[in-house]
Amino acid sequence: MKQKITDTKLTATSAKANKPKTHDDYLAAVTEDNRAALQKLRKAIMRAAPKAEECISYQLPAFRLNGKFLVAYGAATNHCAFYPGSTVKALKDELKGYDTSKGTIRFPANKPLPSTLVRKLIKLRIEERG
Repeated sequence: MKQKITDTKLTATSAKANKPKTHDDYLAAVTEDNRAALQKLRKAIMRAAPKAEECISYQLPAFRLNGKFLVAYGAATNHCAFYPGSTVKALKDELKGYDTSKGTIRFPANKPLPSTLVRKLIKLRIEERG
């Protein structure tokens, strides 16, 4: 019985050790194709919101502006995702070719989001955040 408790503690500690502390930590842990798509997205976000600061939120790479959550991005097994919040609804016509849901845009790694679209989403998000 005591051995199981020790094993559980080791597993929990190991899992915590794998939590990303920076965007680079997160990107280092994803597949090469996802990494390339997400790095392109990261650069587009930084160009669109140069005053935003990088952070980790809910174990995802995210950006804050004036202390408030702005956007996040991440990778799943079969897609990459961008989380620009309610701006998805505002640009639903431009996002017709993407798999979207409330606040999320999913895209294949081999077809990253165009920088112009990311800029529009960020601009709207900044206006929305006031």
